[in-house]
Amino acid sequence: MRSRILPVVAAVLLTAGCATEREPVAVPPPAPIAVDVAAASSGGACRLLDFAVIEQLVKVRFDVAAASERGDTHTCVVRSGEATLPELTLTVTETSMDKATFAADVVPDSAGKVSGLGQQAYRRTTGAADGHGPVAEVGWLSTDGRLAVLSWTTAKGTAKSAVEKVAVQLAALAKKVNTRAL
Repeated sequence: MRSRILPVVAAVLLTAGCATEREPVAVPPPAPIAVDVAAASSGGACRLLDFAVIEQLVKVRFDVAAASERGDTHTCVVRSGEATLPELTLTVTETSMDKATFAADVVPDSAGKVSGLGQQAYRRTTGAADGHGPVAEVGWLSTDGRLAVLSWTTAKGTAKSAVEKVAVQLAALAKKVNTRAL
């Protein structure tokens, strides 16, 4: 008789526990994983830029980079994933231009001289235009036959005096850009 009662008791005990349903436990979704990707991973002229160096010299953290190439011209645009401006653009073009031609045809009249950068270099700040604030620009003729331009475009409402300070910082950043690595 015991052999018949034990399976019945075991079955009753097992099914008794199943009769009460428990509320599902709410588990929060996992936090998104943030992965820092180097600007160089975008290729093109982005290989010449480093987010940490930009942040160190210009005091703004960027985390998005996009590259483009057309013929002998390589471009990189870096931005913050949170805002479209400010943005930093680097354009590098192979050229057979000499120093005299650069001075006559490329250097804007309103530009200041930058020493210690390539064969010859300039910096300037332009006023606000449709859709954005003032722009800081540093251009240079590299020693390896390339024309390079770094430009910093700001949001509407940015003071030109603040952008003029950025132009000085861009000149320091330009000195870190190795156009030979392109």
